[in-house]
Amino acid sequence: MVPGKRFDRYHELGQEAFGEKLGLWIVVPQQLLVEVGVNIVYMVTGGKSLQKIYETGCPNCHPLKTSYFILMFGCVHFFLSFCPNFNSITLISFLAAVMSLSYSTIGWGASVHKGISPEVDYSPRASTSTGRVFGSLSALGDIAFAFAGHNVVLEIQATMPSTPEKPSKKPMWKGVIIAYIVVAICYFPVAFVGYRVFGNSVEDNILISLQKPAWLIIMANAFVVVHVIGSYQVFAMGVFDLIESYLAKQRNFNPTKTLRVIVRTGYVALTMFLAISFPFFGGLLGFFGGFAFAPTTYFLPCIIWLIICKPKRFGLSWFTNWICIILGVLLMVLAPIGALRQIILQAKGYKFFS
Repeated sequence: MVPGKRFDRYHELGQEAFGEKLGLWIVVPQQLLVEVGVNIVYMVTGGKSLQKIYETGCPNCHPLKTSYFILMFGCVHFFLSFCPNFNSITLISFLAAVMSLSYSTIGWGASVHKGISPEVDYSPRASTSTGRVFGSLSALGDIAFAFAGHNVVLEIQATMPSTPEKPSKKPMWKGVIIAYIVVAICYFPVAFVGYRVFGNSVEDNILISLQKPAWLIIMANAFVVVHVIGSYQVFAMGVFDLIESYLAKQRNFNPTKTLRVIVRTGYVALTMFLAISFPFFGGLLGFFGGFAFAPTTYFLPCIIWLIICKPKRFGLSWFTNWICIILGVLLMVLAPIGALRQIILQAKGYKFFS
């Protein structure tokens, strides 16, 4: 956007638009909130998928608490968190993409195989108008959560070589197009087929709704586990980079292995503790989707674009960006309200660390 200058971090772009100090305060807290929020949700998802594997594979075994499975999932990241950078998790990231395509295909394929139940109900879950409104708001947050990757897009592009003759934005643009095609293939069949088969009784995670065939459900949930292991690392890497850079540059800590061990194990432990404390997958999705992802994904980039590129006032680009800003702000305000209500309702009968 600025000739001769490359932005390798989201906050660098923010600093160019808003100034050195203000740019950091506007971008970094929101970016951190997104990445921490995603990691908490992935901890919950990984733990519940492991639990589903256990219960499906051994239906007569002694039931174990969800907390134990989140703990098992978290332990994997104590080791993987020592990968030095994005390049070192390329294989994990690729596996995660393949897994997401695989388990979503199993999700809608197994749903088609199951067929529509005679007692299926397509009416809204909530019996009151208020409940339906709050449910709709929470759903907007769920949709926003689907595009969390925008928050690390510059950090990912920074790993690509770039020259004036061959700028990295060209292969990155191709990658983004492929990514969204995969996203569409993953989401749309699951949404349409899942609702058609299960109606309003479908779980937040469709694989939890499916029971048979057992081997296929176990395999699909194993794919989910591999996917969220890789995705957790992609988002955690940005947090590690931010914290370690701050401690080394601003607080004059020596960038030693000891510092890396303390920062990374401490972060994994924190997200694991929060996931065990609040394992509400659907509610967390809507809350973080609206409150955290709307700013960094839907309207902050538009504000930065208007400041740096200065498009013609009342032109097409100017109007398009302002529409996105208004819709993004509404999403940020409304979606968390519906999600918080959902979390409160889910928490009524919940016991901590159950």
